[in-house]
Amino acid sequence: MTKKEKAAFCAAALKKEYPDALCQLETRTPFELLVAARLSAQCTDARVNVVTPALFERFPTAEAFAEADAGEVEELIRSCGFFHTKARELIEASKRIVSVYGGKIPDSMDDLLSLPGVGRKTANLILGDVYQKPAVVADTHMIRISNLLGLVSVKDPKKVEFELRELLDPAESNDFCHRCVLHGRAVCIARRPRCGQCVMNSFCDAFTDTR
Repeated sequence: MTKKEKAAFCAAALKKEYPDALCQLETRTPFELLVAARLSAQCTDARVNVVTPALFERFPTAEAFAEADAGEVEELIRSCGFFHTKARELIEASKRIVSVYGGKIPDSMDDLLSLPGVGRKTANLILGDVYQKPAVVADTHMIRISNLLGLVSVKDPKKVEFELRELLDPAESNDFCHRCVLHGRAVCIARRPRCGQCVMNSFCDAFTDTR
């Protein structure tokens, strides 16, 4: 079986197991998704979802965020960790969104990466979820699971992203990433994977190596 064939089997198995491939960040607008994604760095989605309602009530748009007081933002996002850096970058990103892009979240990788604090993970999430473009969000679950499966043998997020782009059906790649997150939380749990319950164990290198 080639890696591309294996990727297709994995995508099909996860699609059947998790038909609703939804981002776990609870947001209503592209701007909110960008902010929540930045807050999720070194923080859980669950914690971000607790923090963002009050944050978005106070600063609902890029225009409002661009005028925000850094200290106030820091207090609202403190429990997400690295709140000084995140507050500063979110305000600066908002200013650029307003001044350069007219308040609209840009739809290209280069433009998204020009926003302070936005890396490839967040940019791919925006491109896939907002603009329905082929995207590979190389988060910790995706990196770990794709290595265990034998689809890749690297840990660098950018390398994982580019290698998976070559293997995954572009139309399925974004949903595949969301499903890997769901699977990583429910079954392929770090340090205590439930391999016997895994819908991909018949073609997972890590599982077959232990049999």
